[in-house]
Amino acid sequence: MNDVLLSDGRGLKHVQVREYVRGLVAGAEPGAPAPSERELVHRFGVARMTVRQAMDALVVEGLLERVPGRGTFVARPRRSATRLTSFTEDMNRRGLLPESQTLLARREQAGPGVARALSLSEGDAVIHWRRLRRADGSPMCIEDAYLNEILIPGFLQAGMPTSLYDALAGRGLRPTWAEDSITADAANAEEAELLEITPGTPVLRHSRRGLAGEKVIEVSRSVYRADRFTLWVQLGQES
Repeated sequence: MNDVLLSDGRGLKHVQVREYVRGLVAGAEPGAPAPSERELVHRFGVARMTVRQAMDALVVEGLLERVPGRGTFVARPRRSATRLTSFTEDMNRRGLLPESQTLLARREQAGPGVARALSLSEGDAVIHWRRLRRADGSPMCIEDAYLNEILIPGFLQAGMPTSLYDALAGRGLRPTWAEDSITADAANAEEAELLEITPGTPVLRHSRRGLAGEKVIEVSRSVYRADRFTLWVQLGQES
């Protein structure tokens, strides 16, 4: 008989597995082994997929890391990186005048991808804010930002801010680090119309998961004009 009782509520099983593992490895030395998926499946009496979802969330958070061919271990501390900036700060740094036009701002139910990225359960309430971002008057990108409604009560009622990061900073929730990914793609018809390019024109798709400490604050998906945007990344040798 399992010694851990799980709720039958939707999405709660993987959360309880995740928090159990978090408590188990809290304070452990970097490189210490995490419990195996087989062990967790047996202990909680859940499907391997549920355990995998819980472990994936902790890997994304940076608490655990997977080593191919060896297993999952307590992660080493993240090293310092380039300062995290907002679109407004980034454009100002490039000597461009940033502007934003809200296309959509509403409360929605989190879909599977957004829920997983925000460490929520599918169907939980999120704020969806879609904006057309301009630089020196010309379209630069389309940004869809998703925020955990529980963390920012009254956000929609307060009126949409000029800068999301400034608004989050006012609540003590400005992201301090992020996980970004960028891929090359072609603009669809809707994106092309907003960005004032022809359908099929190359674009850059930028996904970000912003965190304050270990708390997930925002998930965003942006589509940039590849002819106007260059990604700058600062690299260096480990000391």
